[in-house]
Amino acid sequence: MKRMGMIFRAKANKALDRAEDPRETLDYSYQKQLELLQKVRRGVADVATSRKRLELQLSQLQGQSSKLEDQGKKALALGREDLAREALSRRAALQQQVTDLEGQHQTLQGEEEKLTLAAQRLQAKVDAFRTKKETIKATYTAAQAQTRIGEAFSGISEEMGDVGMAIQRAEDKTAQLQARSGAIDELLASGALDDQSGMAKDDITAELDRLSGGTDVELELQRMKAELAGGTTGGGQQAIEGGQQGQSAQPGTQQSQDTPKFSKE
Repeated sequence: MKRMGMIFRAKANKALDRAEDPRETLDYSYQKQLELLQKVRRGVADVATSRKRLELQLSQLQGQSSKLEDQGKKALALGREDLAREALSRRAALQQQVTDLEGQHQTLQGEEEKLTLAAQRLQAKVDAFRTKKETIKATYTAAQAQTRIGEAFSGISEEMGDVGMAIQRAEDKTAQLQARSGAIDELLASGALDDQSGMAKDDITAELDRLSGGTDVELELQRMKAELAGGTTGGGQQAIEGGQQGQSAQPGTQQSQDTPKFSKE
């Protein structure tokens, strides 16, 4: 069970790491800091409100204390010492409340100053984090783009890998079809397979057709030569027949024609 738990946690961690985008993480952290800063500012506002409320209460108590003091003076002037004593007693109780409120006011004022300073420091940290965040995001985006470009050029990216595999499969299928076509042609030529179209020829028939074709070519060539020779001599066939008759004459006739030449000499 421990091993299974460790494997599960490892795979979950790997899946989360693959799904995590540093830019989104930085934006989320910045959002949390803004929320914390907002809470601090709200705390400063609450403390300031409490301080202001104490100041109003102090102002009211001080006003009542001054009024009781005036009333005591008037009662004493009229000879009512008992009323003057009562007014002074109430004034003393109010003065005690004023003293307590002044202590609370000083405490709240100190807390307000501390929270204000903390808010200012936190604001400075949030601003610095925002600047650093944008810098890191820009650097990460540039590095990601460079990596994708390099993978595209090297052909190791997923998209280019799929394209390369498709090209390789097409080449393999083409080579397989060419090899199959060549094998079928060889089998048809050797007679191992029958041509259902009836146009296949065995080796002997093919050789006879070749020789017959060559003879026809030679005869046609001789005919064309004879036509050309007859056109250039101007009476071609008759000249050829006359020459053939002269060549067929007897040898004795040739000697009788040559004898007068020797006698003239």
